[in-house]
Amino acid sequence: MDKKEIRTETRAESKVEKMKQERQYEKYVKQVTPVHCLWKNMLKAFVTGGAICTLGQVIYNYCQAQDMTKDACSGYTSMLLVLLSILLTGLNIYPQIAKWGGAGALVPITGFANSVAAPAIEYKKEGQVMGIGCKIFTIAGPVILYGIFSSWVLGLFYWLWKLMGAA
Repeated sequence: MDKKEIRTETRAESKVEKMKQERQYEKYVKQVTPVHCLWKNMLKAFVTGGAICTLGQVIYNYCQAQDMTKDACSGYTSMLLVLLSILLTGLNIYPQIAKWGGAGALVPITGFANSVAAPAIEYKKEGQVMGIGCKIFTIAGPVILYGIFSSWVLGLFYWLWKLMGAA
C-alpha cells in the first residue's frame, strides 16, 4: 500500500468515526432534552395569567364597592398586585408560580414586579451600590428601554401624521 492509499483510508476511517460521534451526540441530546407539550404549557399559562387577572378584578371590584373613583380603583389594583408579587418573590413562591405557569405569570404587571425584585434580592449581599444599584434592572431594563424607545418612535410617527393634517 502506498502513502496515498493510506491517507485515503485514514480519511475514510476518520469520517466514519466522526459520523459515529455525531450520532452518539444526537442520541445524548434527545435523552437530556426535556419534552414539552405545547398545549399543556399554553393551558398552564392561561390558567396562571387568568388567576392573576381574576385577582386583579376582585381587588378592583372591592375598591368600586368602597365608592372609589375608577382611577383610584386602578391605582390600588396595580399597587396591590405589585406588592403581592414582591412579597411572593421575597418568600421564593413567585418563581415557583412562574416555573409552573410560564408566560402566564411573567407577562402581567406581577411578572414585571418580580423581574425587578428578584435581582435586588439576589444581589443585596454585594451592597447597595454595586449589588442592588447595578443589578436591579438586569431583567427589566431591556423591557423599559425598548418600551420607551418604541413609544418615542410611535409618538414621532403620530406627530408627523398630525403635521400632515391626517388626524
